[in-house]
Amino acid sequence: MSDSEDNGVKVNTDEPVENAWAMKIPEFKPEDNPNGLLEESSFATLFPKYREKYLKEVWPMVQDVASEYNLKAELDLVEGSMLVKTTRKTWDPYIIVKARDMIKLLARSVPIEQAKRVLQDDTGCDIIKIGNIVRKKEKFVKRRQRLIGPNGATLKSIELLTDCYVLVQGNTVSAIGPYKGLQQVREIGTDEGSKITNEDWSRFLPKFKNKNISKRKQPKNKKVKKEYTPFPPAQPESKIDKQLASGEYFLSKEQKRAKQNKERDVKQAEAKKKQQERREKDFVPPVEPTPGPSGVKRKADVEKVDVKNLKAKIAKANKKVKSK
Repeated sequence: MSDSEDNGVKVNTDEPVENAWAMKIPEFKPEDNPNGLLEESSFATLFPKYREKYLKEVWPMVQDVASEYNLKAELDLVEGSMLVKTTRKTWDPYIIVKARDMIKLLARSVPIEQAKRVLQDDTGCDIIKIGNIVRKKEKFVKRRQRLIGPNGATLKSIELLTDCYVLVQGNTVSAIGPYKGLQQVREIGTDEGSKITNEDWSRFLPKFKNKNISKRKQPKNKKVKKEYTPFPPAQPESKIDKQLASGEYFLSKEQKRAKQNKERDVKQAEAKKKQQERREKDFVPPVEPTPGPSGVKRKADVEKVDVKNLKAKIAKANKKVKSK
């Protein structure tokens, strides 16, 4: 272990380079810069016409996010541009650069939920231009499709491995996440990604068991065939047909109302009767057997006595007495 001093700060030179990615960036607070910024800074970027509707809807959210860092965000629909600028209350000098990256991502079809993550200290972004890598358009389309993969499997695998949000749009690849993951996404998106053309990226995706049973494996329910008849089935009776059959169709409105009231009263009476019987059932005393006179068995008990068995016991007892 060897330490080197630089302006009074000790730096460990023997530690591996990978530990640099694990270093935690210290938080920059308003107390660190109480006087604010000396000059105003601003960045602007253009956006395509098809993004106008989305940006118009989410712009209040963009302004709320910018106000948390004492920034101003302006949307110009006439020129088709977005602008972010600092204010007198802005204390972080680098936040305007991150705000610039946010509006650039918004212009490249990244949703606001992902684009606002760039304002965090441990999160960055990278916009990779892949349109100039190859000259032939057909080859470029194939390479772009290779990044997405079948059903988006390759793109999803890249996101899981790098812990970054990746969006392929037009001639660019937008990535948002930790800085180490951004470096890996750039290596995959550029010429170095062509080395892993034949790799199966689906192995990095989580595998879930399919609970849907195919139609071939499902048990077949045998349908009973009905007897063939050349005549079509009879049509069901309509409400008017039933009224004509019962004679209700020819009644007046008052007679119909009186009939309905009568049927309703009958139903209510039947329901009331059943409810009353159910209530009175709890108060009905159970039937108890009446005991006979003392020392005398009841007729039912006498009928239950086995006469043959009784005679056999008496004969057996008499034999024992005689033998004595």
